[in-house]
Amino acid sequence: MVEQNCIYLDCDNKDLDSLQSWIQNQEGQIIATARILPKGVSYADYISIGRVATNLDLRRTGVGKLLMHHVLEMCKLHFPGELIKISAQSYLLDFYARFGFSKTGEEYLEDNIPHCAMVLIN
Repeated sequence: MVEQNCIYLDCDNKDLDSLQSWIQNQEGQIIATARILPKGVSYADYISIGRVATNLDLRRTGVGKLLMHHVLEMCKLHFPGELIKISAQSYLLDFYARFGFSKTGEEYLEDNIPHCAMVLIN
């Protein structure tokens, strides 16, 4: 939030219904995190992955890829066969495309940051 100058109340009631995923380093510190939202929480017809974040010092080390592989496996386990929709920051479209996500629709601003909707058929 601070890094992207996007100050807002982080707590939303969606966390109460979501699955949380994270990666810890050897010292037990959380270095990457994401949440999975069941169908109907963010999107009526899709499950969703959101709040994906990686420690700034560990970007481009593979931690984000490891996190996404784990999150997608959790989606298959808990929500087999469901479609997944994300609101991806536009500069990360290629990152998510590597996991099979496809851009749908036009770019839009979310919290003053360019985003695009992307969908993955699970």
